[in-house]
Amino acid sequence: MNRSQASGMRRLAERYFIQLPTGDLRTSLAKDATVDWDKEFFRTESPDDEHSLMVEIGSGTGEALLARAQANPMARLIAFEVYEAAVASTLLKLEAANIGNVRILMVDGVQGLRQLFSPGSIDEICVYFPDPWHKKRHHKRRLINPEFAALVASRLAPGGVWRMATDWPDYANQMLKVASNTPGLGNEHPDWAPRPPSRPLTRFEKRGITAGRPVRDLTFQRIP
Repeated sequence: MNRSQASGMRRLAERYFIQLPTGDLRTSLAKDATVDWDKEFFRTESPDDEHSLMVEIGSGTGEALLARAQANPMARLIAFEVYEAAVASTLLKLEAANIGNVRILMVDGVQGLRQLFSPGSIDEICVYFPDPWHKKRHHKRRLINPEFAALVASRLAPGGVWRMATDWPDYANQMLKVASNTPGLGNEHPDWAPRPPSRPLTRFEKRGITAGRPVRDLTFQRIP
């Protein structure tokens, strides 16, 4: 981290971070770690139905997270990101925009999704430009696989949405196939989805476009 990022981490951690007991690894959760999301966001208030719950796994430097928070000021947004420099950049963006409806966890997103959310509790899950592990021998490390898709389906509320995007064609096809074959999920489009208004053009996406890789979006809904 540079000096500005390090300063932001120190100043803004209490405002945006959720600190939980960790497991054997710095980015893992202790088996008994839990979060009461209503208390985390509302303290003493009683939330109502307008406060939807949105989760982003791999929020990077926060461009999409910031845009979604601004577009959904009544929602509760939770982001999982493990890279400190990326988180620091996100914190500075949130502070500059005076965003208060975001919380960040620097832990493994898959474990967090499984352990910290009850079934049927999330209104939207976003996974934008996950690591493509583009070498064929590394494809088994890709995040979007049948096990993860089943976890997403179990955590989405009826009518909840799973949004994905990638600029690697073979990964896009894998995402489409995996999600299409997951019980409880239905594609909102014949195949690829249009870019959602709340997803800005990030520098990673620009890099892919410059390299000639087509960007594909997917939007799947939890079928009741």
